[in-house]
Amino acid sequence: MTTAVLSLGSNLGEPREYLAAAVTALRPVLTSVSGLYRTSPWGPVPQDDFLNLTAIVTDDATDAGGWWRRAQTLEQAAGRRREIRWGPRTLDVDVIAVWQRPTGSVRPARPGEGRTFEYDDVRGPDTEPVISDDPNLTLPHPRAFERGFVLVPWAEIQPAAVLPNHGPIVDLIAALNVSGIERVGSLGA
Repeated sequence: MTTAVLSLGSNLGEPREYLAAAVTALRPVLTSVSGLYRTSPWGPVPQDDFLNLTAIVTDDATDAGGWWRRAQTLEQAAGRRREIRWGPRTLDVDVIAVWQRPTGSVRPARPGEGRTFEYDDVRGPDTEPVISDDPNLTLPHPRAFERGFVLVPWAEIQPAAVLPNHGPIVDLIAALNVSGIERVGSLGA
């Protein structure tokens, strides 16, 4: 079993629709999803603001590489083209962090199985963070600790979360200027 934090963003075409389609595709493994946030683009390329959200996903049959492949599939379904690094995009899906259950351990309860599924259940004593320096999937995401558009939506759904190798996300947010990040509703509203 693995649990992953995914950051999704869009600033081309109909961003809300691209994000809604991605969340719908994730529904079978979706544990929680944040509201929508309007954020300024990150990086050197002038472009429109993004809509961003964070999703927490869990699956007994998916490893860290599987989350990366799923992210790529979601981007391809949205017509993503990689022409300019940090440029505008129909859909961007980043794998921020992954926790796995060591072989032979008991998985935490899932929603509807008799107890609340909290963050500590996800990264508790029976799970461990995946650390990877693979060029296709560096974990945790190498720039997540400095990106408010990742951390603020994540904090909405898991305020006690800890970014592996960096610390509590609330402390990371406190060190950033997040004044330009605006919650603009949810996919259901």
